[in-house]
Amino acid sequence: MLLGLFPLWFGLSYILAPESTAPSFGLPVWPHGDAAMFLITKGIRDVVSGLVPLALLLLGHRRASGWAMLVTALVPIGDATTILTHHGSALTAFTVHFATAAVMIAVAALVLTERREAKN
Repeated sequence: MLLGLFPLWFGLSYILAPESTAPSFGLPVWPHGDAAMFLITKGIRDVVSGLVPLALLLLGHRRASGWAMLVTALVPIGDATTILTHHGSALTAFTVHFATAAVMIAVAALVLTERREAKN
């Protein structure tokens, strides 16, 4: 549940207060003026990244939620790669984004390898 709620929260933060939330992302320079609207796009992406696994989990589709988490782990990997290739904070790239991806992959692996108990 937390792996769905965290991106939902981050995404809402980017939508509601992009200028104050953005510095925690890890890039050295932030867009201003009309270019700052891209921060809202990032927020929408994060909201969807949180809602998809949550919806599947809440509907009881555990295996599908595991696959969704595994695929959604590409988002923080992409974020970290963007930060590193644009000379942003390596510390943030590794401790926030790559660490998030690692946790998502680990949880997805646990969900996908979970064995169902036989019903009597």
